[in-house]
Amino acid sequence: MTHDPRSAMLRAALDAAERGWYVFPLRPGDKRPALHGEATCPYTGECAGGHLKWEQRATRDPERIRTTWWHTPYNIGIATGPSNLLVVDLDMPKHKGSSDAPNGAATFKALCERAGRAVPTTYRVRTASGGTHLYFTTPDGLRLTNTAGAVGQLVDTRAWGGYVVAAGSITPTGSYETLSGPVAAPLPLWLQTILQPAPARPVGPLRLPAVNGSRAALAALEAECAVVAVAPDKQRNNILNRCAFKVGRFVAWGDIPRHVVEEAFQGVGEARGLTSAECRATIRSALDSSIRKARPRDAA
Repeated sequence: MTHDPRSAMLRAALDAAERGWYVFPLRPGDKRPALHGEATCPYTGECAGGHLKWEQRATRDPERIRTTWWHTPYNIGIATGPSNLLVVDLDMPKHKGSSDAPNGAATFKALCERAGRAVPTTYRVRTASGGTHLYFTTPDGLRLTNTAGAVGQLVDTRAWGGYVVAAGSITPTGSYETLSGPVAAPLPLWLQTILQPAPARPVGPLRLPAVNGSRAALAALEAECAVVAVAPDKQRNNILNRCAFKVGRFVAWGDIPRHVVEEAFQGVGEARGLTSAECRATIRSALDSSIRKARPRDAA
């Protein structure tokens, strides 16, 4: 009996839809969407009222799924936001030469231990690279977005604005396979707390603590925090990283304590709508890099 990739992909897409998840086609053997982009949109059919992106065109309709996958063995994308899913992506290190290299699964296990919890039992998929996707359902009304490294090293999340490759899909590096857990478990509250953006705070004048430090260091910190406070939504994390890096040299020179810089940027970053985890990870990375690269004061 020969294996028909079209029927296998169709079954996998229908299985995902039966679980209540919204699916859309990915290019055969690839992870990229197979749907047309805005530049080539015909503005007909689904797009008659305006171009619809893959997240808006994902479906659970069995007939639409059969029509799409009947003739072509598309891989399957799951639009996590419309599916009320938060998927934790536990990645593998890019360089696997060392057996003790950190990986996403070890990082996430350590995070669970710090929270006093076991690694959650839920629907799991092995990725083509050897990593793992953990699927969680999210409460109605909760609109989480994607994160990259905010939870921990090699731990990303996919929610609104993101998608994952479904079990049954095949790429040149391997296949996506269901590992365990027939049902996606509810998102643990402790993990939701880490991922949920902090409530917007009124942005007022920045008040720095009274500390010993050079006037130049304090002035630089205040100026860079002010830049973060008005950062555009799509650039706020990058701007936080850049501003913290600029102030890091004053920490390296001993002009201002590191914890003062961290607390100031943490406060303004959260006020700007970043999660506490995103702020901590970005600030720590920026300061570490800045301190490591700082030139002597007389050479700066």
